[in-house]
This record gives sequence, C-alpha cells and structure tokens, in this order.
Amino acid sequence: MTDHGTPSRSSARSPAATSLAAADARGRFLTGSTLRHVAVMAATGSVGLVAVFIVDLLNLFYISLLGEQELAAAIGYSGTLMFFTTSMAVGIMIAASAVVSRAIGAGRPEEARRLAASSLVYMVLGTLLVTALAMPGQDALLGVLGASGRTRDVANGFLHIVLPSTAILGIGMATSGILRAVGDARRAMWVTLAGGLATAVLDPIFILALGWGVEGAAFVSVVSRLMMAGYGLYATVKVHDLVARPSVAGFLADARPISAIAVPAVLTNVATPVGNGYMTFALAAHGDAAVAAWAVIGRIIPVAFGPIFALTGAIGPIIGQNVGAGQYPRVRQALMDCLKLTIAYVVAVWGLMALDWHPIATSFGLSAEGADLVGFFCVYAAGSFIFIGALFVANASFNNLGAPLLSTVFNWGRATLGTIPFVMLGGRLWGAEGVIAGQAVGSLAFGAVALVFAFRQVGRLAARAAPPPKSDPVGTAAVPPFARPEDAAAIEP
Repeated sequence: MTDHGTPSRSSARSPAATSLAAADARGRFLTGSTLRHVAVMAATGSVGLVAVFIVDLLNLFYISLLGEQELAAAIGYSGTLMFFTTSMAVGIMIAASAVVSRAIGAGRPEEARRLAASSLVYMVLGTLLVTALAMPGQDALLGVLGASGRTRDVANGFLHIVLPSTAILGIGMATSGILRAVGDARRAMWVTLAGGLATAVLDPIFILALGWGVEGAAFVSVVSRLMMAGYGLYATVKVHDLVARPSVAGFLADARPISAIAVPAVLTNVATPVGNGYMTFALAAHGDAAVAAWAVIGRIIPVAFGPIFALTGAIGPIIGQNVGAGQYPRVRQALMDCLKLTIAYVVAVWGLMALDWHPIATSFGLSAEGADLVGFFCVYAAGSFIFIGALFVANASFNNLGAPLLSTVFNWGRATLGTIPFVMLGGRLWGAEGVIAGQAVGSLAFGAVALVFAFRQVGRLAARAAPPPKSDPVGTAAVPPFARPEDAAAIEP
C-alpha cells in the first residue's frame, strides 16, 4: 500500500492473480451451509448441462423434421458409440476436479495449479488415444449394436466428423471440473453453456437452411466443442490463473495420483454406455421405431434430470475440499443434502412427465409404436431416477473418499447384473416396454446399496483420522483434528 492508502502499481494484483487467495486458498466449501453449497453448485452446473441437453434435443427435433425415421435411429446408434469416448473424458474430468480440490482444501494452491496443468495434458493424451482406437472399428461396432443399411451409413458419416474432436471436448470438460474444484460454479456453468448457445444458433442453419441434415448436425457439434474448450481455457488460465505452465517433470510426478482416480473413474463411466449399448441392441430386435424412440428417451433423460447429473459435479469438490481439511462431519452432511435434493427433484419431475407425456412423445415424428414407448418411460420408468441419482452421488463421493474402485464395482454391477438379465426377461415377456422396465427395475438395488457404502466409507475415514483420547488434567476440551485455527482459538480457556 502507498502512503495514501491506495495500492501501488507493484503491489496491486489483477483478479487473475489473486483469485485463488480471494476464494480462500483453503477452499470456500470448508465453512457455511453444506446444503447451500450443494444447491448452488448443482443449480449453476445444471443450467449449463440442461442448456446443452435441450439443444441436443432440439438437434434431434430438427432432424425429425426431415421426415425420415432412419435419421433419428442413426443419431441413436452414433450417440451410443460417442457415449463411450465421452465417458472416458468424464472420468478424467472427475480426477482433475478431485485432485485439485483436495490440494486447495489442504491449503496448497501452487500444487493445485500444477495438478490442473497435468490434468489437462492427461485429458488430451487419453482422449487422443481412445479416439485413435475407436475410429477404425466404428463401422463394426455399429453393426454389433444392430445398425444396418442406410441407418448405418448415416451413423458412420456422423461419427467420422465428430469423433476426431473428442480431445477438444475433453479440454472443455477438464476446465469445467477445475473451475468447480475451486468453487467457481458460474464460470464452470458457462463452459457448457457456451457450447449450448453455439449449437442453438447454428443447428437450424446447418440442418435445415443449408440442407446438410445429419452432417450439418455433426459440424455444429465440432463448433460447439471448440467454444467449450476456448471459454474453459480462458476462464482457468486468464481469469483465475488456475493452471501452471505444463512440464514433463510435473506431468510424470502427477500422472500416478491422477491415474489413481482417473482409471477407476473411466472404468466406472464406461459401464454406463455399455449398459446403454446393450439397451440399444435389445431394442434393435424390435425395429427402427424402438431405436428411434430410445434416441428420444436418451435426450429427454438429461433434459429432465440434468440437475441430478449436475449433483455429481457439485458434490465432488465439496467432499474433496472437506476431506483435504479432515472435516468429515461436513462430508456426511453434504451426502445427506444431496440425497434430499435428489428425492425432491425426481418426484416433482416424474409427476410432471407422467401428466404431460403425450405432447412429449408425439413431438419427434415417431410412429405410434415409438410414441407409446416414450410415454411408457415418462409414466412408469422415470421414477427409477431416485435410485440412479443415489448411485451417481455415491459414485462421485467414492472418487473423493479414496475408494474409486467402489464406484467402478457399483456402476458395472448396475450395467451388467442390474441391466442384462432384467432387460432380457422384460423384452421376452413384454416386448420393447419390457426392455425399458427391466432397466429401471435393475437400478433400484444398486443405487440404495451404493449410498449405504458411501456413508460407511465416510465413517471409516473419520474413525481413522480421529486421534486417541488424551488425558486432560486441567479439564479443557481437546481440539478436533478438523478444526480451523480460529475454531481452536474460540474454545481455548
């Protein structure tokens, strides 16, 4: 400060340079209401997510206006394959958010910056590898899923354009996770929102006005990913200075702790597209109408339940910071808050979908059979998201509680034991509706049991962190291991 009380040129720091300190280098989630933190993070996260999913739904709507059911089915098949590559990016994003939030919670901002840089490098290398492996075999994989004829050709054309941009999408997702780790929910929201807005503007132009159809939708997807990555890098590097200069030595040092979370998280997330892939295969036996309906359902789900998906991004940094600080009662309370919000939200949305299913089901040019299948999901199967949401929350907590393999076990359990036998039996007994019902029923047990294990893991960590009782001859209370310095001062005699 100068003599006049104003910052000197040398001491004045830009918002970019002081953002970590301003946000509290030990983490903004260590104090205050956990319910408020969860709600704010989920709400801001869901705005960006739901915006993207709404645009994705509009994308399918524009394609349906072309009047060819095969095109909608092609989007369903290609979306199933893209889900695999995207799931890998999600797993690395989870790892980035977890390691950065822990470092911040432990009061090590420079380590957080280095980990953020290493996470971005890890994301690029990982997504380039999975893209290189996926592209040569995409046609064969479409055949395994049941695509044939023109539907298969259209899906191949879409994937040839979109798959090479997976690394760009990964950069956008990683920066969003890093922003959530430091508590900047608003800019994390704008990473996805930027891509969604670009798609909303360009989709009708490329698909309808220029007449490019499905290829137009593919080109717009690439532009959307560029917007996400561009804004994400701007927010993390320029606004917050959250990313250090990448180095080979830093990456090699950080690869192991990142992999410890990323590898099981990737395996966990890949389980979901495996389950969805089996769903697509099972519905393909009932014709293109059923697959087209599944494509519509696959876009209704994230629009309707986007805030539930956002909870997984919301709970991770909150748990990570408090685990880093050893504040396990707050970790337990955050889990409880997530469960309350999940139940309240799903019940409300399920009720709306059950009441208004007809306009939803008949807006995409589906056949009567396809519209009835969408209606069946809205009325009966949507309620299963109470338990799917519980599974999402539990998995996100495992990744930040030092037990990422548990999330792998539960997600794969749901995708296999909780999907295949139920879907197979349901399809044989009740056709396409039985397939949808089977997946919903199989989700119930895995969601409930996963949540129980999440609370047990918090209890184990808390017991391990608690110091043994000490004699206190003067009668003063021992300071809890998770207390902040100001808390300790407040209880000293």
